[in-house]
Amino acid sequence: MLDALRDVLVTPAEMTAIDDAAVASGIDSFALMRSAGMAVSAGALRRFPQALRFVVLCGPGNNGGDGYVAASALADGGADVAVFALGNPEMLKGDAARALGACPLAVLPLAAYQPQPGDVVIDALFGAGLARDLPEQAQRTIAQVSESEIPVIAVDLPSGVDGHTGEIRGASFTAVHTVTFMAQKPGHVLMPGRVRCGTLEVFDIGIPARLVREGAGDLRLNTPVTWGLHAIALDPAAHKYRRGHLGVLSGGSLSTGAARLSATAGLAAGAGLVTLASPAEALAVNASHLTAVMLKEIKSTEDLAAWLKDKRVNAFVLGPGFGIGKKARDFALMLCDRRLVLDADGMTSFEKDRTELFERAASGGQLVMTPHEGEFARLFPEIAADAALSKIEKAQAAARMSDAVIVYKGPDTVVAAPSGRAVVNANAPPSLATAGSGDVLAGIIGAHLAQGMPAFEAAAAAVWRHGEAGTRAGRGMTAETLIDCIPPLP
Repeated sequence: MLDALRDVLVTPAEMTAIDDAAVASGIDSFALMRSAGMAVSAGALRRFPQALRFVVLCGPGNNGGDGYVAASALADGGADVAVFALGNPEMLKGDAARALGACPLAVLPLAAYQPQPGDVVIDALFGAGLARDLPEQAQRTIAQVSESEIPVIAVDLPSGVDGHTGEIRGASFTAVHTVTFMAQKPGHVLMPGRVRCGTLEVFDIGIPARLVREGAGDLRLNTPVTWGLHAIALDPAAHKYRRGHLGVLSGGSLSTGAARLSATAGLAAGAGLVTLASPAEALAVNASHLTAVMLKEIKSTEDLAAWLKDKRVNAFVLGPGFGIGKKARDFALMLCDRRLVLDADGMTSFEKDRTELFERAASGGQLVMTPHEGEFARLFPEIAADAALSKIEKAQAAARMSDAVIVYKGPDTVVAAPSGRAVVNANAPPSLATAGSGDVLAGIIGAHLAQGMPAFEAAAAAVWRHGEAGTRAGRGMTAETLIDCIPPLP
């Protein structure tokens, strides 16, 4: 993979346009196909030098053309190769027809394939451009291969995975290795497609990086490239008052744990000071668990208004364990013109009337909302119900609607800004699916906001640090041990 494209995600439509631009610039399209097929054959031999037979399954388009090139290269290298085609290969056109014509091997119908011990399947049926359910014959072959537990190497993307959404179109192969070209696609990083890809190799087939970058939209993989320039705001040598003062709002005496996790995470993530504000009856409970985090009594909107006069408190977290209802709505609306992370109960409190929240969000503050799937469906029901949208597009639509940065949580967390910018996170281990993990994330975002990072970069950096902390903490992690493993920013 070219370093210049390491963070780039391109949609299938964008990749098609990039291919066209490459050809228009004078690059031979068949040379690109040959490079792709040769990369697949090299990957297959590298991963499975012991294979008794390589079985290349070719589809009716250019993905199939890549397969015919790979089959020819494997045969030239002395491997035992069998080729099976979906549909009538005689109908192929352009480069795919040329690749078929240059293939010295017999081509049998896909229905004739019977898995054998020692087979390695090279899946060149459909690539990232698939936008419909797989044909029945393809689904039957996938079932046979899966039942036989034969390893699969996918060309571009496992057949059946929608490259735009990551969803499964009827059925899909589960590959042990996927070879794609120039840049990753959404289907490689969005669930469930991500877990069907196995290890991912991005191969440079000769399209200039400039053309890929020019053809890519606002979508990126979440890496320090996205937000690293803003990390200077988190200078560890700065005075505590220059590192920001984060306020976290706590619920009553029986629901303080979530807010404490956010507050402690905010301090560990770099906020210079953190104050946990709660009703009087919760002060003693919080005091018994906290040392470096300060405490303040905030019971009513009047108390909050008085506190907001202190401009040194420059970011807030509202929602973890706070309680659902009018108080949460009133507090959130008072904080919308500041730097605010609205999480959990804070978002759910607006389920039946979100209009004023969204209007206030447009008033000049920096609002970050952090819904998991259920909370997203409650706050944005019409967007959640649109099956034609990918998770990325849903997050982008919600960000535009709410005028807030949306952190759409999950194993494939998407961070989206109202401008359309979006990143997909891919460093989160499964162990992060544990109670309190989201509260820790809210605190890290709050710390970044308090230290002056813009809302989008603050959220993206926090999601990345959260994922890295989960990896460091290991499989037996709890939310408390997760805080201890928050890494410094690179």
